[in-house]
Amino acid sequence: MPKILNPVLPGYHPDPSIVRVNDDYYIAVSTFEWFPGVQIYHSKDLVNWELKSYALTRSSQLNMLGNLNSGGVWAPCLTYSDGMFYLIFTDVKSRKGAFKDTHNYLVTAENIEGPWSEPIYLNSSGFDPSLFHDDDGRKWLVNMIWDHRKGTNSFAGIALQEYSPEEQKLIGPIRNIFRGTVLGKTEAPHIYKRNGYYYLLTAEGGTEYNHAATMARSPSLFGPYEVDPTNPILTSDQKAPDQLQKAGHGCLVEAQNGEWYMAHLCGRPVVEDKCILGRETAIQKCYLTEDNWLRVVDGPDPSNEVEAPDLPVFQPDQLSNHDDFDKPQLKLYWNALRRTFEEPWFSLTERPGYLRLYGQESMNSFHRQSMLMRRLEHFHVDIETVVEFDPENFQQMAGLMVYYDTEDYVYLRVTTHEDFGKCIGIIETKHGNYDELLDQDIAITTDTPIYLKARIDRHLLQFYFTTVEKEWIKLGDPIDIGHLSDDDSDYVRFTGTFVGIAAQDISGQRKHADFDYFHYNERL
Repeated sequence: MPKILNPVLPGYHPDPSIVRVNDDYYIAVSTFEWFPGVQIYHSKDLVNWELKSYALTRSSQLNMLGNLNSGGVWAPCLTYSDGMFYLIFTDVKSRKGAFKDTHNYLVTAENIEGPWSEPIYLNSSGFDPSLFHDDDGRKWLVNMIWDHRKGTNSFAGIALQEYSPEEQKLIGPIRNIFRGTVLGKTEAPHIYKRNGYYYLLTAEGGTEYNHAATMARSPSLFGPYEVDPTNPILTSDQKAPDQLQKAGHGCLVEAQNGEWYMAHLCGRPVVEDKCILGRETAIQKCYLTEDNWLRVVDGPDPSNEVEAPDLPVFQPDQLSNHDDFDKPQLKLYWNALRRTFEEPWFSLTERPGYLRLYGQESMNSFHRQSMLMRRLEHFHVDIETVVEFDPENFQQMAGLMVYYDTEDYVYLRVTTHEDFGKCIGIIETKHGNYDELLDQDIAITTDTPIYLKARIDRHLLQFYFTTVEKEWIKLGDPIDIGHLSDDDSDYVRFTGTFVGIAAQDISGQRKHADFDYFHYNERL
């Protein structure tokens, strides 16, 4: 039998929502402050996956300028009913402190590749919204309720309210149908109906190392819900270092033969419980017991290898990891930070065969950074680019970046200095503290293109550069990038490491940099 090898979506792919439409499987994942919003993957066998599309591609659907780190798009829910795809998502505007401003929206499309509709506003009472299509044709929204008050359970239960497609709004009373188990932090609700029961799958324990998936059921949609006596049905053994960690936040799908599978998030620490790739997506096989409770095969621990359904092998379309920037559109794996591709901050046509980035705000900005990035999806990677850039002052920079968020990144950048002209050096911001890692930037004495390279080996990063192709010069010492993770911060955060290219012009002159190619090569 074919095997599902976990994680099926390596790198930053959290909060998976899975759905089957005939013989096609789709997974939507959270994208937080990165644009476009909501990555959607496609498979026909649950083993092999391809990046198919994004749902939120326009500023009219998603405006994240000013959103804080790990804000933006949380926990999408992708469903299919009445010949239409439904996608529910949260746009988180604030999340630190007692309050969370979490606005929930719905977009729809007849085709998974779009076009997706303009968003319909639903509510703001909490996050992790999900849409349940009952067999009587009615539709119901569930989401966790956030309680900001002192001395209360912040995860205050699961709200249920009917959604009217005709009126395009929520209608009727709001019911709190489930207040969670002793694990606490009850979130990520999904409802399923089978054998006369409504099943409520939730995530509990927090999205870190105590994360879990729990189940409850009721003969009535409105409850009360009986808790599975063996909960959690999925969680990780922290004493098993080779096991997928952080397992939780699951979503179920029924295969064509009636078998059940759960897509869930997980993490793989590289050093000291730090997951530099972020939270990833894995799949587990499930079954129903004689008394109609759902179980994970060999659970509650997640498995690295899982028996796949007996389906024809799917051959996905794989995008080349080498981009010459010679096409009129960006490859699907490219992302921007908070801003859309609609603004003229880059060009693929101004200089054919090159990507031109127009420098704007600094690496600290929550607004208009000129940064083009892709997910780090492997532990051992070589990343390479070449830049042509003629800075006129020290506020103009461009180069190769390894990035988590505005608080944590490492940047091999070209700039200029009043005393020795064009130069190259390394900037690191760690826990929000700025540093320059070389005693002095290295002067660049030629006008030739500057080749930049990063080699990542788990938690270690080594930079190189040259002005003569392939004659690499090691720059500085290996850098510990363990701080580029969810787990190395004084507050909870949720994304993962990105690699790519950037340009800044803090002077406001929009000085441009031209990049001839970008190469991402996994080393086995």
